[in-house]
Amino acid sequence: MEQSRKQDGKSGSVFNIQRYSVQDGPGIRTTVFLKGCPLACYWCSNPESQAMHPELLYFDTLCTGCLRCLDACPNGATILSSDEKILIDRGLCKACGACAEACLSDARIISGKLMTVDEVTDVVKKDSLFYRNSNGGVTFSGGEPTHQPAFLLELLKDSQRKGFHTCLDTCGYTQWEFLEEALEYVDLVLFDVKHMDTKQHKELTAVDNLLILDNLKRIADTGKEMIIRVPLMPGINDSKENINALGIFMSQSSLKRVDLLPYHRLGVKKYERLGMEYKLGELGSFKKEEVDDVKGILEKFDLVVEIV
Repeated sequence: MEQSRKQDGKSGSVFNIQRYSVQDGPGIRTTVFLKGCPLACYWCSNPESQAMHPELLYFDTLCTGCLRCLDACPNGATILSSDEKILIDRGLCKACGACAEACLSDARIISGKLMTVDEVTDVVKKDSLFYRNSNGGVTFSGGEPTHQPAFLLELLKDSQRKGFHTCLDTCGYTQWEFLEEALEYVDLVLFDVKHMDTKQHKELTAVDNLLILDNLKRIADTGKEMIIRVPLMPGINDSKENINALGIFMSQSSLKRVDLLPYHRLGVKKYERLGMEYKLGELGSFKKEEVDDVKGILEKFDLVVEIV
């Protein structure tokens, strides 16, 4: 039953709906985060967004040691170690949610649930008054929202039928045939550019950037309003060579606006809560003057540069 619902585009996997968002497009917005992504960026601040299936996040600092989770787990994935620490066997865990329901301290949360288009829209429309007063709307993000193409298309169509300004936040790694159709129902594109070098891009994200840059150029050629967004990583994609390459590409594609998103460590703890490895270790943050230097390089290409 659930599989057929996924295939018809009427429902899909959502891991968060953030209301009153002010950084995902103009005005006050509701950002709908769809689960699943074809990339595996080292710095991803939402690692729970990468897989399509539901996942268990375990907050050990909230655990009171009541042990209700041990009895609740039907798969034997929750284990009490010899030193009485609660452990999770991720190979056995099916993210069924039984332990999360039994937990009285919210130490266990399931990320990702199947929602219908109507269920998503019911949340989005609660803030419609804010959209009108601030020229805001709804943003579809992820993960990578185009990873669920049928569901995304229905969400975009439904949002525009209701008069909402629509924004698509994408990495661009999808087939142009779908992207071209989806753009008919998109008012603004936020397009993430990770790295301009193909080899480096693949090393850092698990895919190369050939399809991404091709789609970026195609969107630019349509004249669709678009903002380039760069997750700026110290020592990774902040070199003068890479930033100049971005400036040249944008100038040649008649693109005018780029937002810089300096690296932060806000999502690092999520990796531990998911039982995942964080590959960037103790990577430090930027100094203000370092980000300003990147901004200055891009401004030489007559680009409007914002630091988000």
